[in-house]
Amino acid sequence: MQTVTVKLKISADRFRAYYQGVVESVVAQSTDGRLVQFPARVLRPFLSYQGIDGTFEIIFDAMMKFQAIRRVDSER
Repeated sequence: MQTVTVKLKISADRFRAYYQGVVESVVAQSTDGRLVQFPARVLRPFLSYQGIDGTFEIIFDAMMKFQAIRRVDSER
C-alpha cells in the first residue's frame, strides 16, 4: 500500500460538479509534489457548507488503485 498526502481547498460551488457526477475524478498535487487522481465520490463525507478544506491521506494499492481516504488534520 502506498499513501500520499494532499491539501485540498474546494469551494462548495466548485465541488457541486463532482457531487452531481458531472466530474468523476479529482486531480491534486500531493505534499511531495506528485500528481494524484482519485474518485471525487470519496470526498462526499468531508463536504461542508463551505466545501472541502483540509489535509487528507489517500491510500492506494500496489496497482495504484484507490483504497481509502482519511482526514489527517483536525476538522474546522
